[in-house]
Amino acid sequence: MVENYAVEVKNVSKRFGKVIANDNVNLKVKKGEILSILGENGSGKTTLMNMLSGIYSPDEGEILINGKKVIIRSPKDAFALKIGMIHQHFKLIDIFTATENIILGRPNNRMLNLAKVKNELQELIKKYGFELDLDKKIYDMSVSEKQTVEIIKVLYRGANILILDEPTAVLTPQETEKLFTILRNMKKAGKSIIIITHKLQEVLDLSDRIAVLRKGKYIGTIKTSEANISYLTEMMVGKKINLDIKRAEVKDSKTRLEVNNLTCINNDGRKVVDNVSFTAKGGEILGIAGISGSGMKELLEAIAGLQKIESGKIKYFDEQGNSKDISQIDISFVPEDRLGMGLVADMGITDNIMLRNYSKGRSIFLDRSSPKKIAKKIVDQLKVVTPGIETPIRRLSGGNIQKILVGREILQNPRVLMVAYPVRGLDINSSYTIYNLLNEQKKKGVIVICVIEDLDVLLALSDRVMVLNNGKITGIEDAKTISKEKIGIMMTKNVEGGSYEYKNKWEKKKELYIS
Repeated sequence: MVENYAVEVKNVSKRFGKVIANDNVNLKVKKGEILSILGENGSGKTTLMNMLSGIYSPDEGEILINGKKVIIRSPKDAFALKIGMIHQHFKLIDIFTATENIILGRPNNRMLNLAKVKNELQELIKKYGFELDLDKKIYDMSVSEKQTVEIIKVLYRGANILILDEPTAVLTPQETEKLFTILRNMKKAGKSIIIITHKLQEVLDLSDRIAVLRKGKYIGTIKTSEANISYLTEMMVGKKINLDIKRAEVKDSKTRLEVNNLTCINNDGRKVVDNVSFTAKGGEILGIAGISGSGMKELLEAIAGLQKIESGKIKYFDEQGNSKDISQIDISFVPEDRLGMGLVADMGITDNIMLRNYSKGRSIFLDRSSPKKIAKKIVDQLKVVTPGIETPIRRLSGGNIQKILVGREILQNPRVLMVAYPVRGLDINSSYTIYNLLNEQKKKGVIVICVIEDLDVLLALSDRVMVLNNGKITGIEDAKTISKEKIGIMMTKNVEGGSYEYKNKWEKKKELYIS
């Protein structure tokens, strides 16, 4: 039987200077299938997909679409071949409506009949099972709604081959399941779907086949029905690795951090953190869950001294029980925006480490020896792929930049360590290295506060989970007993009464979150 392939990549190679991103890669995507692409950071997944979407051109090899050899020089060429890519960072204009974003960039926009366009879009929405208000402004949308606009945009432009880069990175379990239902409907309609993701359980739940890349080379493709997490990990890494997150018991039962009635207001006058109160123990990992815009970012920034506090207090208690202002404590913070807030893109690893500690200098002359040692330790311990520690980090992949930021903050020996999406963009092997590092900090008595989008991991890693919804706490639960489905409901369902401390009060509100 002759297979009917929508995409065939034959002996494709791509180089960036001396770095070989793709090395003689062969890959096939069937019509009407969902293919997942797995690989460690730097394995060449995104580079390969960027060649299909017209961002890069291959140095060697050829690409066939529906059996015909093609040359893709630009995204415009990709659209002409009915290929559409939905990037992790959306390409939308906030002040435009969904409809306006969808038709933006199409030829002869002035001649379009808007009423006719809306009818056509409603047919697409109904056909695949989307939920979307076409007149809603982007700035009023959730992350899930914005992603829906991006998918409908490429479908409306006629895409039969869709590429999704980390599509569930910031979705709740409920939103993820809705997306999977839509993708399955698209598959039934004959669409070919390629997904890049690091969430192996989702790969097993959704895809028909799984292709694996390792260090730029194509390792092989396996039917999902014949795969499991252990085998896929071994294909990606080249060896067996331990995927257990061992949660150590909290040894220090004393409260070290106390946040009382914290409120922060943004530039629009909206309460982004609304009367939040909680405590954290030394040697505890406190996980925070919430959808984008729920106040997690602002809460961490307020504790770190980067967000103006309208009212409330943050206190730290030392070993003797003495209260100190949080500004007097060594805090390490891995922000969500790794280049906007965390690192300077044009600097190398050494300079970024020196920048972090510039206020501790005692001389007009800069000491580079200690930062260099730390830089080398980060590269070795986290396996950062870089030409050298002085290479500007903007030249590195997002995953390697994330490793540098997390490594730098952990090596500061803080009393409080806060991490927002510490493994975003990291492969499974690197992710588990980070999880182990967080656990090591916990064993040292450090307060670890972390935001991780993968709720399975958040529950396995944390001792307690605090859920934020619209700037308010909707509950703080024992991570060993609560389910991710319940957390998903708490993340999205409105709660009357606002924020409240966790001590025995959550029990009184439980019925609000039970469907």
